[in-house]
Amino acid sequence: MGKLSLKKRVLLSLAEWVIFFLIWLIFLTCKKRFTDTNLPNKPCVVVFWHGRLAMMSFAYRHWWSKAYNGEKQGKVIISDHKDGEIITRVISHFGIGAIRGSSSKGGARALINAFKEIRNGVDVIITPDGPRGPKHSVADGAVIIAQKQNLDIYALNYEASKFWQFKSWDGMILPKPFSTINYSLSLPFSVENLEIAKAKDKIQNELFLASKKYNSF
Repeated sequence: MGKLSLKKRVLLSLAEWVIFFLIWLIFLTCKKRFTDTNLPNKPCVVVFWHGRLAMMSFAYRHWWSKAYNGEKQGKVIISDHKDGEIITRVISHFGIGAIRGSSSKGGARALINAFKEIRNGVDVIITPDGPRGPKHSVADGAVIIAQKQNLDIYALNYEASKFWQFKSWDGMILPKPFSTINYSLSLPFSVENLEIAKAKDKIQNELFLASKKYNSF
C-alpha cells in the first residue's frame, strides 16, 4: 500500500482494534470443539474458504501455536487491497504472518515469497476463493504451490450453531455469542500429478467435505 493520510491511518487502526476485541469477545463466550487431527512436522498447504476468515485466528492458536508451542509457523497469503491490510494487522496480534499478494494483484510476488517461506519450514495458508471470489471457487495458487513444492494439503473449516451471515460476496459467517463453534482440520490429501482443473476440483470437494462431515449441527 502507498503512503496513507493521517485520517486513513487512524481509521485502519480503529478497525484493527475493534475487530480484534470483537472476535475475542465472541470466542470467549462460545463453546469450542476441535477435531482430533494434527498438522505434520514438515511444511504443508492449508486451505479454507474466505467466508470463514472471521474466526480462523483461533484455529491457528490451536493447531500451530499451542500444538507446537510456537515452533511451527504458518503464513497467510493476503491481498494488497485495503481489506487485506486490516486482516494483516488483526492476525498479527495472534502471531500470524502474512504473504502479501493474490491471484489478481501481486500474484507472482506472492508465489515467490510462498516458496521462500516453505523452504524455511513455514506452512502456507490460503483462501482459494479470495480475495474477490467467486464464492467457493478455487484459484490456481494453492495447486501451483502444492505441486511445485510437493506438499500435502489440509482443509480447514469452522461452523457455528448460531451465526450472522454477511451479505458479502463470500457469505462471511460470524458466530453469535454463546453459540458452539466446531473447528475441523482434514486429513492430508495430495494433488500431485493431477491436471490443474482436476486438482482444483479436489481441493473444492475436500473443503465441502470438511464443512459437512466434521461440522454438522
